[in-house]
Amino acid sequence: MKAKSKILIAIPSLGFDPSEAAIPWQYLTKQYEVQFATPDGLKGAADAVMLSGKGLGIWKASLQASKDAKQAYQAMEKDELFNNPIAYDEIEPNDFLAILLPGGHDKSIKPYLESKVLQQKIVNFFSLNKPVAAVCHGVLLVARSIDPKTEQSILYQRKTTGLLRKQERLAYHLTRWWKGDYFLTYPATNVEDEVKSLLENYDQFVKGPQPLFRDNENNTKRGFCLRDGNYLSARWPGDIHCFSQAFLQLLEQQSN
Repeated sequence: MKAKSKILIAIPSLGFDPSEAAIPWQYLTKQYEVQFATPDGLKGAADAVMLSGKGLGIWKASLQASKDAKQAYQAMEKDELFNNPIAYDEIEPNDFLAILLPGGHDKSIKPYLESKVLQQKIVNFFSLNKPVAAVCHGVLLVARSIDPKTEQSILYQRKTTGLLRKQERLAYHLTRWWKGDYFLTYPATNVEDEVKSLLENYDQFVKGPQPLFRDNENNTKRGFCLRDGNYLSARWPGDIHCFSQAFLQLLEQQSN
């Protein structure tokens, strides 16, 4: 492990996607110390539906967390730093090499997505030119982070990807008879459209190839992630191995 090289993973109190937190954590802890942050400094918990598949009907196998993600989450739950997070207002960007922001879609993640405290910390990471990595709804959190110097999104002039509109709508339509609007964090809008509205040009939002299959450790070509300088983004759990490996490469370049 690299001495004094700490990575921060900020998560909601409840409802984050287990794949998007635990798989990167598994990669990162081989080389770095990984600290967690939650709104109040109390241990967070992943979306239980993604772990169990309960209520997902015939689409359970396709929509719930993969076997490797569940195993990674079980290991992460035993980690001392996961069980002892810091609060968002205790985050000191200078103490960390980088920050990673997972997503999730359960409505319980709204305080995370709407936290002005966390948004300002994200702006500070960008100001210090430290790597920022976000996936799924984590991209929405970054896009909502307003730089006080420009009064625009910190992503205003950057390229990004994120959860696609069609992915949100498909998950909703496949499960609405069992789960209602569970897959729509904000039923009146979606990640893609809101993120685009905060960019200088809509074409800065890059959709990537069709997200048909999940990637894995040995086949990251199925996944898609996008780097713009020290900012890295991805769309969904199916990109998470591509995203995690690209984040490690970014960190290695940053430390050299």
